[in-house]
Amino acid sequence: MQIEVAKRLQQTEEYYFSKKLREIDQLNKAGAQIINLGIGSPDLPPHPEVIKVLSEQANLPTAHGYQNYKGSPILRQAMADWYAKYYRVSLDANSEILPLIGSKEGIVHICMTYLQEGDEVLIPNPGYPAYASAVRLSGATSIPYALLEENNWFPDLEELEKSDLSKVKIMWINYPHMPTGTLATKEFFEKVIDFGRRNNILICHDNPYSFILNEHPLSILEVEGALDVAIELNSLSKSSNMAGWRIGMLIANEARISEILRFKTNMDSGMFLPLQLAAAKALSLDSSWYKQLNEVYGKRRNKVYEIMDLLNCDYSTEQVGLFVWAKIPSNFASGYELIDSVLDKARVFITPGGIFGDAGNNFIRISLCASEDVLDQAMERIKKRR
Repeated sequence: MQIEVAKRLQQTEEYYFSKKLREIDQLNKAGAQIINLGIGSPDLPPHPEVIKVLSEQANLPTAHGYQNYKGSPILRQAMADWYAKYYRVSLDANSEILPLIGSKEGIVHICMTYLQEGDEVLIPNPGYPAYASAVRLSGATSIPYALLEENNWFPDLEELEKSDLSKVKIMWINYPHMPTGTLATKEFFEKVIDFGRRNNILICHDNPYSFILNEHPLSILEVEGALDVAIELNSLSKSSNMAGWRIGMLIANEARISEILRFKTNMDSGMFLPLQLAAAKALSLDSSWYKQLNEVYGKRRNKVYEIMDLLNCDYSTEQVGLFVWAKIPSNFASGYELIDSVLDKARVFITPGGIFGDAGNNFIRISLCASEDVLDQAMERIKKRR
């Protein structure tokens, strides 16, 4: 018996890393011992106190039932306090914060709540592939907007306004930008909020990297009146080493939280309470946690710069976040060609920039989620490749 997949999936490919990890797994089973420098999955553990709270709470007999769809009040308040402390943003914990099972689900929730066939969405090129996938699943149409190196990977808002924006309902932005590591400014956020307000476009800002190798985290919600125009997603995956825990948050005004809940409550039944309470503990840690984390990532980034030098790639030392983005040398036709060569000859996997959109075709990306020893091994392999 053959059942055809729904239209919404017919143009939706399996996520690149899902396929590539399967390929790498097959190579490893054949004895290849691939060094994976592609995935941004933190290899360091959360703070010990966070794990302690999880363990203690999971041992309570009352911890295992269904939870409130809006999340624990303790977690929502911890999220509000975190925003006030680090982003200088005052939020109502009861009405303006929605905990998520990872911020990636928030991308889908927003798209499924507001989009349908005939709508258009501005998505960054290069940018996180999940934006385009979620838009496609909703039935809407993605309109890529170019981010160019010569414009420091910011959108040209004036040029965008020359196009027909009448069907555009949402614009996705993401700073610190993945994959380029570009850091936003308050001035840019002010401009994009103004752009959204004037064109009746909901600005959706995905903000999971703001603490990594960055001493001054920014939120788009620091702009006056931003909650009227914007939604922000945030996450503990990178900043708290809790990627597999799936703890994220959606920040919006009360009306939008209620609208998104209409979709979310039909998709899940809340998050395991011990996870929520452990996440609240993670959010309460002082700034020494981020300082210690960034000391590790800073040393790793220097090693990655050395790898990029070995590959004759050009890169900016001003980028932040969990990756290093670099332009490939002219003797390679694309980042795909370079990474295939390195995988074949050095048994090291690096991410091709083209998976983030055609504007990334001449770039590659290396993750900082590998120890200095592993990065040293990768360097030695690359030096010896033929």
